[in-house]
Formats: sequence, structure tokens, C-alpha cells
Amino acid sequence: MAGNYPVSAETRARVMAAVETLHYVVNVHAKALSGRVAGPVALVIQDITGPSLAHVAAGVEQEAATRGRLSLVCATRGDVAREADLVQLMREQHAAAVVLVGGAVRDEAYNQRMADYATALDAAGSRLVLVGRPPLPAGVPATVVEYDNRGGAFQAASHLLVAGHRRILFLGGQRDFSTAEQRLAGYRDALRAHDAAFVEELDMPDVYTRASGYRRTLDALHAGLDFTAVLAGTDMVAIGALAALREAGLDVPGDVSIVGYDDVPFAADLAPALTTVRVPYEELGRTAVRLTLEREERLAGDDHVVLGTQLVVRQSVRSPR
Repeated sequence: MAGNYPVSAETRARVMAAVETLHYVVNVHAKALSGRVAGPVALVIQDITGPSLAHVAAGVEQEAATRGRLSLVCATRGDVAREADLVQLMREQHAAAVVLVGGAVRDEAYNQRMADYATALDAAGSRLVLVGRPPLPAGVPATVVEYDNRGGAFQAASHLLVAGHRRILFLGGQRDFSTAEQRLAGYRDALRAHDAAFVEELDMPDVYTRASGYRRTLDALHAGLDFTAVLAGTDMVAIGALAALREAGLDVPGDVSIVGYDDVPFAADLAPALTTVRVPYEELGRTAVRLTLEREERLAGDDHVVLGTQLVVRQSVRSPR
């Protein structure tokens, strides 16, 4: 069956004819237990419909495919218990790597949960990989792939500040969420670097959705807040803000400028085309697989990598009138 045992052509033909007649398939679990099968790469994400996370999944699948590995994609829908069940299931499936994607609240419970995942997977010959998540304390057997989240927010805010904006409506994410905290920190870094004041009333955190961006922008307008630019925590939030501004009769970028974050595929197709921060989501996925499998094969390599972000300047920013 494996093609590596010396038998006559006649015998091989009879065996293969029986295989075809009986529709025989190899017992993958038995091969996995014997160490003779390459384990799959499992991707565990909160939501498979989000454009950013979908690109991470594409990167994981592409890199795994080039290395002859099957990819499995699972969604938690934000349920911690389901996440734990999926990690255990992937451990039982002898996955070569379990890749967890997306921000999280970094507290003691998070650190303990991730350490438990990492230890259990390591004992089974697998590897926990965190993508865009807070890193873990030293000594935990996990691989971390991050991007320069704080630096990207610094670039976005600095672009607005250099254009002359001083009152910027910041539509960040939920407090204590790792990605939101880093983007808020980058925004405040830029304010300090450009000697601009942080205005508390213009800092409006909430979830990263189009509806939230729309609602928060309308709330700011109805409250009479004075701002000449919007810095959105994601491109989806920026799209919601753009809709609210247009509904209020304001021109973008003539009256209000907007900068997003992520550079989702349709950001360049908006009117005006959205200035945003490009996150290398596909490369995050590819790097996660590459680091894990190379470590598995060569028992070497860096277990913590930070990829860069890039400001993409388009037509949604203009100097204030």
C-alpha cells in the first residue's frame, strides 16, 4: 500500500484492484498514533466572516497547502468554553499547530488559560500559536506572531496631525481589549509627539463594527462636539462614520477627514478612497504556519515575531478649513 515493499507486479495489481473495489481508505488516526502522518494546522478564530480574520485564514491555508498540510478552520463566536473544547479536539486530532487569532483581554485568567493550552498541546507534540494576541510569560511553550499595532495607530494619527488637525474624534475599541488598548496608546503617542492635547470627550470607545462607527459619529454630532477628523479603530468603523457624516450633510474630506485601520480590500473602492493602515494579515497567517512547521522540522527558530504595518495614503484626508 505504501509502495515501499518489494512485491511482484501481479500481486500489486490484485491488491490495488481490491482497494478500488472496496473503496478502502487509510485509517488516519492509526497513522497519526504511529507518527507516520503529517498533522493538520488548525485555525481557531472568533468569526470567520470578518474580512481581516478571513485574510489570516487565507494565509494559513496557503502556507499549509504548500507544505502538504490540511487546514482546519473553527469559529468560537467569542465563547471561551467553545475555544477550550476546540483546542482539546485539535489536540486529539494530532494537529501540528493550533493557531488562535484575534485580540483578547490580557489578565491573569487569560495567561493561565493560554498556558494550560500550550502545555497540553506541547505534551501531545503540537504547538500553540498566538496571532495578534498578547504574548505570554517566559517559559510557556507557545509561538507568538504579532504586528506593530501601536505603531500603526501612531502613523495614522500623525498623518492627521501633520495635516493640521488638532481635534480628532477617536473611535477606538472596547477597553481592556488588547488591540484596542494598543491603538489607543499609539494615538496618544502621536498626540504627545506633535504637542497636541488629548481631549477626553473625543475619545469614544465601543465595539469594532460598522453600526458602532455610525452610531458614535452621530452621537458626537448631536452632542455638538467640535472635530475636524475621525480616526477609526477599523475600516468597518470608518465606513459607519462616513455614512453618518454624509447623512449629516458633511463632505469627506472637505469638512471632515477620516483614517481607518486594516486596509480591507474594498477600502480603496470607497468614495473617497480611504486612507488607512495596512496590516499584513495574510503574512501573519503564513508566518504562523512557517514558524511552527520549521520549528517542528528543524527544532530551531524564533518563537516571537513582530511584523510591520504601513500607512496607505489615499483621498480621505485634507487639511482643515
